[in-house]
Order: sequence, then C-alpha cells, then structure tokens
Amino acid sequence: MKPNSGTLVINIMNGGKAEAYEGVYQCTARNERGAAISNNIVIRPSRSPLWTKEKLEPNQVREGDSLVLHCRPPVGLPPPIIFWMDNAFQRLPQSERVSQGLNGDLYFSNVQPEDTREDYICYARFNHTQTIQQKQPISVKVFSMDSLNDTIAANLSDTDIYGAKPVTERQPILLTPTGSTSTKVELRGNVLLLECIAAGLPTPVIHWIKEGGELPANRTFFENFKKTLKIIDVSEADSGNYKCIARNILGSAHHVISVTVKAAPYWITAPRNLVLSPGEDGTLICRANGNPKPNISWLANGVPIAIAPEDPSRKVDGDTIIFSHVQERSSAVYQCNASNEYGYLLANAFVNVLAEPPRILTPANKLYQVISDSPALLDCAYFGSPKPEIEWFKGVKGSILRGSEYVFHDNGTLEIPVAQKDSTGTYTCVARNELGKVQNEVQLEVKDPTMIIKQPEYKVIQRYGQVSFECIIKHDSTLLPTVIWLKDNDELPDDERFLVGKDNLTIMNVTDKDDGTYTCIVNTTLDSVSASAVLTVVAAPPTPAIIYARPNPPFDLELTGQLERSVELSWIPGDENNSPITNFVIEYEDGLHEPGVWHYQTEVPGTQTTVQLKLSPYVNYSFRVIAVNEIGRSQPSEPSEQYLTKSANPDENPSNVQGIGSEPDNLVITWESLKGFQSNGPGLQYKVSWRQKDVDDEWTSVIVANVSKYIVSGTPTFVPYEIKVQALNDLGYAPEPSEVIGHSGEDLPMVAPGNVQVHVINSTLAKVHWDPVPLKTVRGHLQGYKVYYWKVQSLSRRSRRHVEKKILTFRGNKTFGMLPGLEPYSSYKLNVRVVNGKGEGPASPDKVFKTPEGVPSSPSFLKITNPTLDSLTLEWGSPTHPNGVLTSYILKFQPINNTHELGPLVEIRIPANESSLILKNLNYSTRYKFYFNAQTSVGSGNQITEEAVTIMDEAGILRPAVGAGKAMASRQVDIATQGWFIGLMCAVALLILILLIVCFIRRNKGGKYPVKEKEDAHADPEIQPMKEDDGTFGEYSDAEDHKPLKKGSRTPSDRTVKKEDSDDSLVDYGEGVNGQFNEDGSFIGQYSGKKEKEPAEGNESSEAPSPVNAMNSFV
Repeated sequence: MKPNSGTLVINIMNGGKAEAYEGVYQCTARNERGAAISNNIVIRPSRSPLWTKEKLEPNQVREGDSLVLHCRPPVGLPPPIIFWMDNAFQRLPQSERVSQGLNGDLYFSNVQPEDTREDYICYARFNHTQTIQQKQPISVKVFSMDSLNDTIAANLSDTDIYGAKPVTERQPILLTPTGSTSTKVELRGNVLLLECIAAGLPTPVIHWIKEGGELPANRTFFENFKKTLKIIDVSEADSGNYKCIARNILGSAHHVISVTVKAAPYWITAPRNLVLSPGEDGTLICRANGNPKPNISWLANGVPIAIAPEDPSRKVDGDTIIFSHVQERSSAVYQCNASNEYGYLLANAFVNVLAEPPRILTPANKLYQVISDSPALLDCAYFGSPKPEIEWFKGVKGSILRGSEYVFHDNGTLEIPVAQKDSTGTYTCVARNELGKVQNEVQLEVKDPTMIIKQPEYKVIQRYGQVSFECIIKHDSTLLPTVIWLKDNDELPDDERFLVGKDNLTIMNVTDKDDGTYTCIVNTTLDSVSASAVLTVVAAPPTPAIIYARPNPPFDLELTGQLERSVELSWIPGDENNSPITNFVIEYEDGLHEPGVWHYQTEVPGTQTTVQLKLSPYVNYSFRVIAVNEIGRSQPSEPSEQYLTKSANPDENPSNVQGIGSEPDNLVITWESLKGFQSNGPGLQYKVSWRQKDVDDEWTSVIVANVSKYIVSGTPTFVPYEIKVQALNDLGYAPEPSEVIGHSGEDLPMVAPGNVQVHVINSTLAKVHWDPVPLKTVRGHLQGYKVYYWKVQSLSRRSRRHVEKKILTFRGNKTFGMLPGLEPYSSYKLNVRVVNGKGEGPASPDKVFKTPEGVPSSPSFLKITNPTLDSLTLEWGSPTHPNGVLTSYILKFQPINNTHELGPLVEIRIPANESSLILKNLNYSTRYKFYFNAQTSVGSGNQITEEAVTIMDEAGILRPAVGAGKAMASRQVDIATQGWFIGLMCAVALLILILLIVCFIRRNKGGKYPVKEKEDAHADPEIQPMKEDDGTFGEYSDAEDHKPLKKGSRTPSDRTVKKEDSDDSLVDYGEGVNGQFNEDGSFIGQYSGKKEKEPAEGNESSEAPSPVNAMNSFV
C-alpha cells in the first residue's frame, strides 16, 4: 500500500508471476465513525495461448458449392480479434459472397474458380499482450466442371455424386445459425449482434425484420453486407423475435432468433449521506431495478445488518432503513447491495448523528457597501446541529427585524431589496439551537449613486478643427471615481491629439478617422454610469487633391506548409493607386460543402503579405485575397489552389438547443444543425438525449441524421426535461454537450380564478380583484389573466341590447385590474380566466355590478318652428345617453342685436317629461340664441345651441290713416314685376352711367368735378357712386349693419334668412309712414334722407328679397 493512501500497488516487474495475484479484491476504509467498503475488483492475468497443432486437409470443392473455413482460435483473456490474411500479410477481400462470421470462420456462399489458393490464414490478435497468433495455412481448390469431367471419367463410377452435371443454381440455405429458430440473451445497454450467413447460387441477399414490430430507428445498423444486424444501447423494449430472410431468384430461407434483454441492476434511488441531530428521525432509501428484479441487502460498517450490533433506533423495511429518535452512537456507514445474476451495485451512505452548538462562519464586523435604491445582502453563514434558527437585529438594542421590507434566506443571509440611506448601520445576526447561542455583527453603508449631470452632446466639426466633449459628474464623497473615454466601444487611439481632462475630452486637428461615437464611463467600486455622443466630421473647404482609387487586386497566391489544421498563404499586392493599403481580407470557399460561396476567414495589416490560416477538418479549401485602402476594396484576387483537409471528430455540438412541447403529451427538441464544414467528416449525425428533471431517470437517447428536430411522445404535461444534443460522424463523437432545460407541452388551465370582487370607483371606472390560481393547475407558462366584461342593460331604459363583450388582458401574475370606459347607470357582468401558452382556462362565475348615475349627453336635437311676431316653438329629443334618471331640462336664451352683442340671459327649468315649449312675449324681428341641456341628480350634461328669429309685422309697413293719424295695415306688393318699375330702373342706370362718363372726361381735362358740390348740397348719405371695378351699382353700406354673425352660430331652416341674403327692407328706411305703396302698387312715400337703425336681426325678412329692397339702395 502507498503511504497515507488507500492505493494498493502490485508490481511484478522485479519478479513474481501475475497468476499469483489473481483473485477478487475489496477495499475497506474504517475510523471511529464506521467503515466503508468498495466494489469488488477482479484481477485476472491476460492470456494469449498458441493454436493447438492440427492436421489440415486440403479443401476440394466443386464450383458453386458453399464452403466454411473454420478458424477455431485459442481461448484468450481478453478474447482475441480475428482476421484472415494471405502469406503476403494482405487482408483477404470480402463481399456478399465471401465474409467472416462473428465466430471468426470464413464463409463462402458459393465458391468460384478464383477462390483457389493455398494461403487462407486465420490470425488472432491479443491486444493486451500485444501478440498475434497464426493458424496454419488452409488450402482450397475449386474444380470447374471441365476438370471434373476428366477426373470423373478416370477415377469415379458413373453413379458418383458429382457426375458430369454442369454448375447448377441453388436456392438459399442458412450456414449459420442452423435450424429454424434460436435464442439470444443480451444485457440492457449493450450492443446486440445477430448474424445470418446463407449459401446459394446466385449469392443470396439478407433481409431483417422484427416480428410484430419495427426495428428501432436510429439505433439499428447493418454490417458485414447486411449479414449482421447491430442494435446499440438495447433496452427491454428490444426483446422479441427477429427474422432474417435469405433470398435469391430460386427461393428463400429464413431463421427466427428469439431475443431476450436482461438487465444488470441499475439505480433508481441510491442511498445518500444523512446528517441528523440527536433525537431526530430519518430514512435511507435504496431502490434499484433490473431483469430479473435485484435483491436488496443492507450492511452496517461492512457487516451484514442481520449480524451487526443492535441499534434500537434502526428498523429495516426492505429497501428502506428507518431511523427514529437517533442518538450519537447511531452514527455508522451503511452499505446497500442490489444484485441479480447479471451483476450487482454497491453504495455507501454515512449516517452522521451530530450534536454541535451554533457557529457563525461570517467574519465579525464585516463591512458591506451598496448604492442607494439597490439590494443589500448581509451574510450570516452558520453551522450547528440541530440546525440553528437565525434572527437579525439592527443596532445594539434594536428589535428583531420583520416585515416585507426584508427577505430572510435559508442560508442565514438578510436581504434588503431596496436599501436607503437610513438603512446604514450595524446589523446583528443571532444563531441559536438547544445547545447554545452565538451572534455576529456586520456593518452596512449605503452610498449616493454616481450621476453624470452634464453629458457629452452631439457635435459636427470640420476636418482639421478642434472639438471638446464634456462629462461632469456627481458622486458620493467617500467613493473615488475613475473616468474612462471610449471611441466606438473601444479604447481611444494612442494619439497625442486626444487630450483627456478632468471633465472633458478634447480632440485636436480632427480627421475623418475621428468620426464615431464617444462614450464617457464613470466607475466606482460600487457602480458605473455612462453617456455617449456622436461626432460627425465633415469636409473642410475643397482644395486641389490627388486622384485616389481603390487598389488593384493581389495576385500570385501560393499555399505552403500544409498541415492537418493549418496552412500558410502568401501573395503579391497589386497597385495601391495613391492610397496606402490598410489591410488585406482573406476569404475562403468550401468546394466540398458550399461551392461558389465565399466566406470571411481573417484579415491582416496592409504591410503583411503572408498569413498562417487555421483550418477545419474535412473542408476542400480555396482562398482569395482582397486589398483595402481608404477609398474602398479591390476586386478579389484569383482563387488559390485547392487544399482538402483530413476528417476528424466534430469539434462542436449543435447550438440553440430547445425543448418546447407542441401538444400536452410531447416534447419537441429542436437545434440548429451544424454547417457542412463544421461536420469535420462524413456521416454527420446527432445523438439526442433527454430525461425528466428532478427525477432519478436515466438518459434516453436516439441518433438521427439530416434533421434538426425530434419529437418525444407520451410525456407528462408541462414538466421540465434536461436535454442535450451531441454531434457525431463516422470518426466519433463531439465533446460532451451542455444540458439545457425544456418543457413538455402545455395544456389548458384547469381551474378558474376565485374570489372575484369588483369595486366601482366612479360611473365609468371599476377595479376588479381575484385570487391567483395555483401554479400547478396552470399546466403551462403563466401569461396572465383575461377579464371579459359586457353591458347587460341600461338602468335608465331597462331595455336589453346586443351584448358586445370586451376583453382586457393583464400580463403576469397580477391579481387586479382597472375597467375603464364603462357607461354610467348600467348593469354589467364580468368573469376572469387564466391564460397560458396553450390558451384560456375556464371562466369564473359571472360577477354582476352596477355603475352609478352620471351626467347625461346633450339632447339628441333642438328644433325651432312656428316663428311669429312674439313667439317661437321649441321641440327637442331626449339625450341618446341619459346616464341616469333625467330630473329636468335647462333652457337659456338671449337676444342678439345688430352689432352682434348679446342681451340679458334668461333661464327656464323644464320638467323632464316635456318635449316641446312655446316661448311668448318675444320681440318681433329679433334674433335669439338658445342654450339647451339635460340634467340628472349628478349634474348637467353638454348643451346644444341654436338660433332663430321672430318674424316682422305681417301687415308690412304701417302709414298714417287720412285724417285720423293712425297706422293702417296694407299688403306689401311686389313691384319688381311692374313694367313702370323696370323702365324706371333702366333710366336711373343710364343716367348714372352718363354722369360717370362726363365726370371722367372732365377730370382728364383738368376741370372741376361738380358732383361733390351737389352731394354736399343734398347731404344725402344714401347715394353711392357706381363701382367701376365690377360694373354694379353701389349700395348703402354700414360697417355695423353688415358684420357677419359670430362664427359657429346656427340659423334655423324654418322661415329664417341667411346672412348672405340681402338685409335691405322697406322697414329700414324712413320713419315708417313716408315709404308705402297704395293698394294698386304705386309708390306714394318720399325718401326722407334719414333712417333710424334697427337691430341687425330686424333686417331679416321672412320672405325672399325682392327688387324693391335693391331699389331702396340706390334710388
């Protein structure tokens, strides 16, 4: 034994025989706590015996017959590897007709003349002893029919078996195995090899099937020209009957091999070490499976438990040991042995009964520093048995810390999720169990965060100018900041033009290369902040320049120093065209996998013309070089010669491995396949492995090719799986892949949210609460909750309408949400459903809630009809949305004078059940503006406005009665159609035209214009000259009278006149008695030269304007 070690060394180099040490060894490690034992270790010396001498007769066989050359190698340890060679040490060629069996024999399905030779030699190679044993050469002579005829004629009778028959074809018969059936037993996890070799002419073809099932996909391989069926990693599911069928054109033969898969014991749950305190309970569990089912036996300190010292706290129940109220003397090492006829398992588990007072492992007065508003984690690592309880206090005499602002971890750590300045102080950790108590103090300091109070700003600078970026910071006075400037996320160029000051970065003599993003990074020991700005360099005023161009392509590419994973490439640069070459870009083409596609390989400085290139296996490389200067890239060079690298194992595994179920009972494993050059060799495949997480299951694996997806069926719903995908090719496997976690398929949630409550906030907003559903019932990734709500009816109308459901989605594990946009004074229903990736779960029971009253909408319409001299009739419609119980309508109105000034406002309250109103005692020919709105108990709604005009006196213009002096009504007659009126108007127009012509002529002659005197003498303000620009007669105009109504006023269509129409009326002129018509229509009034202005609204007429009105403007 090695000193201070448990290693046993057996050295036979200095003498001694290996056979003397043959046997079974077992190691036992023992101390005062117990004894552990190792598995049995079997030592057997290797053997490579010689062939027994035997006399070998020459094999004489007729052409077309079958032949078996037996090898019968000596039994060695380990068994030898068999192969057939000739005297020249060349392997004998094998084919569908001639092949070597699993037992080493050489089988001929039918012999041919070329099989004649005298040096069929069987070799046995013993790898462990590194020796090769050779059997005596075997001679085979094949007689053709011609030579047989001569031999038969000379030596044999006519009745001999050979006769003189020609070579005849034969249907298949099986050379091995013999008979129609056989059996085969293989162990779980091993490789199953089944063999069928047949004789026949023509040579039979072998075909394999599994009765009652299919050969396992991705684990089945055919070897030795399909004569050997190979199934890797067999399991109990591979048991069954396998049939091989040998067939040629004359018929077929078959053999059935009954395969039984047994299993050596394998662990389901291996026992684990157990640490208990005196008086505690515990269990050791040892569970294994196998075929046949293994027997479980227990040992204590290496002794069978039945004869081990008695322990009253221990009870053995099959594969479980139950400990009750243990004591310190119960400490021991227990061994579990699971065995069947094919093997055994042995595991040690230490049961340590420990009584230790608490100990705190965190150093005393340890200082923790954090930034304000960030988490603080204060450690209190402890040890003790029984497990101590941990309590935290703040300050020397502070109370125990509790509440949601603290998080207490199982390992004793105190977490303050959001540390504030007042969190600074001393914190005390106390650990106690029944054996004692211990405490420790730590210090917490909360610092102010570092901030950049003036950040660098975007700059545009001309070439060769100077630019400066500012970065002014504010930080905690106890922290020492460091400021780092970066350009395009990399270090600043090593250039004296870049000057870094305390609060700024200055760049002198700016060039185009300085264009980019500049970042100021401020670091302290506790935090880091940064800010960036972009610098854009523009051209300076143009100056004469040399013509620059892209470089010419490199040429004369040469490959040297070819190795398996590298090669040296050299080239000659082309002309740089007045702009120095800054770098060369090397690209490659893979002629084996992606011919015609060029990929980036590397790049080197412009001063370098050779480069050592790293290569991948199994790629047919060609290279080309591109030169780059400040102007651009050259055309690619001509490709180099091709270089094919050797194959190797894959270097990497597929990326982006994911496991996501598409159905509740499956797991879809996907990955990104390796590209052609990543395969490193032919025969690229993928080994897909999975097992359920947190369950002691073995890996299940399949091997697939030419796919990037595999579906595992029959999985539980939404459980985690460990997944890995490993690449392999004909040369072997890639490195062990990393594991990823996936989930099997989701299913719809099982239960609805409970305890749904609604809190109505106001007439249009409500808040809904619910209890979250248990996560195990979600059966998938929780995405959130959906609230369905709909209006059942309006409480004011009591009438139902088409239900339009609305949906609000609340992401995550929220348990409340707001419902906006509700209609006041309405009855609503809602329910809540949980949502996962599969869909929605069942709805909660409908919850009914009602919204309170609100203010109503505006009345649906306001129409003013039946205007008279002193009254108007108003009609209205109720609000489209009353939003409650209407209590009344509010009507407000006021007159509008001819200067558009508003008169006194009158307000009337109208009962809610009215829909019309007649307003009386109004002024005639007056415009009124109305404001109308509805009310509920909550308040007034939006108002609707309208305007209307009372009509003028229907009798027309009054004149004094003869002798009585009283006004008399006469009908207004439209004289526009009277002949005398038309003639009069034409005469007046002609006179005015002549007058204008005379005035124009006299002005041109310099004479005095006499019209002005006449106007002054008459003092008639109503007379206006004809407009020269448009040829129309001038009209009486008053700035106040012709002001338009306020924008937005509405004119009723019932017997009112738009402002665009003429405002002139006979009422506008005279005193009311000087301008009238007789009953025959003759004009009897005199123009008075003066008029009293009425309000602008009085100019409106309930009839269409007539030429009489126009006449008053210019007569």
